Amino acid sequence: MIRYSIVAGQFYPDEPEALKSMIKSMIDEKAPKDKVLGLLCPHAGYIYSGPVAGACYSRVKMQETCVIIGPNHTGRGKPFSIITSGKWRTPLGNVEIDTELASKLASTSRFLRQDEEAHRFEHSIEVQIPFLQYFKPDVKIVPIIVTASSLETHRAIGLEIAKAIKDLKRNAIIIASSDMTHYEPADTARRKDEQAIRAMLEISEFELAEKIEKLDISMCGFAPAISLLAAMRELEGTNAELIKYATSGDVTGDNSSVVGYAGIIFKEMSPIVKLAKQTVETFVREQKIIAPPQDLIPELKGQAGVFVSIHKHGELRGCIGTFEPTRENIALEVIYNAISSATRDPRFSPIAANELKDLDYSVDILSPPEPVDSIEELDARRYGVIVESGWRRGLLLPDLDGVDTPEQQIEICRAKAGISDREKIKLYRFEVKRYR
Repeated sequence: MIRYSIVAGQFYPDEPEALKSMIKSMIDEKAPKDKVLGLLCPHAGYIYSGPVAGACYSRVKMQETCVIIGPNHTGRGKPFSIITSGKWRTPLGNVEIDTELASKLASTSRFLRQDEEAHRFEHSIEVQIPFLQYFKPDVKIVPIIVTASSLETHRAIGLEIAKAIKDLKRNAIIIASSDMTHYEPADTARRKDEQAIRAMLEISEFELAEKIEKLDISMCGFAPAISLLAAMRELEGTNAELIKYATSGDVTGDNSSVVGYAGIIFKEMSPIVKLAKQTVETFVREQKIIAPPQDLIPELKGQAGVFVSIHKHGELRGCIGTFEPTRENIALEVIYNAISSATRDPRFSPIAANELKDLDYSVDILSPPEPVDSIEELDARRYGVIVESGWRRGLLLPDLDGVDTPEQQIEICRAKAGISDREKIKLYRFEVKRYR
């Protein structure tokens, strides 16, 4: 079976040299290449979303196979459709389907079914392929179309994809093909999309689903994105980075009704976060405290205050840390604060072994606190805050969902430390380096 291009000459040029030239104009040849486990990339016409897709693909060290999950715009075919053999043709030539991986998925998945009809006129997968061919002409693909269904169904599909990749030890990248908010004013689209992007950067499919429903975000590929996020947590691709965001209004100049485009890459979990994860899992299962690695990476040397945050299904499950260093190096600070977050946070019961598979971790390494003279020197996104009155101190990390102003930060810190509004306070700010 050869699946021929259906949007060549519409979404992108149908002449090979013109297509290569257009892609070249949208990428950064000098961008650093990362080992990427997953991507979120848009799928509109290249004049609109191509610069976002190009910036995203410019950062990718291409692998042998790309699993591309797209939404079903046409309503044709089976709701969860995979093609297990054949080729896809674009003006840049043929791309083979990774039959071994696709067949394994088709045979083991509870949901995916072999079906060509759903793919016949669907553009969301097709528009990704020329970018893949530009960087790796012999790349293979696994094309998957998913129709909107339940959160648990989309999560399960993502976990099935991750398991198949691990079972076959395949060097693969999972791509969720999606545009963001559709046909709303640019400022509204950006405001909504910021919330969805934040959820994806937190690797929380639960939060993404909640934001989409609560804010009525018309993200056409939310189902592929949920599958991607579930797969990333399973594959430890929890180091997410927003590469570029834009809207169609940036091209047309008409901001009254736009479509949003986001490019996000998902890299391997930071070694610092792996240390926290391993610490918690070992302590919960065996009641043992692990030793730090013998050869410490630079980020784990030296001394600093450290906070370890643990989330379950997008909700906080534990967060404890140290304002200032208490151990001889950052590695030990991470280890002991990870145990405290898992077992000694007074807001929660200790984490049980059956919860470990559902947990996500982040580690914040704090800069030394510096005093500030006024609230104007604070910024809720950039700086964490310490509020001090006598021996009482309350601390709040920066860039937290729902905390948008320094006034909110100070109010929360006062409440944490039991400092009333009438008491005089000293303010300190600090920055963090956050690892996921």
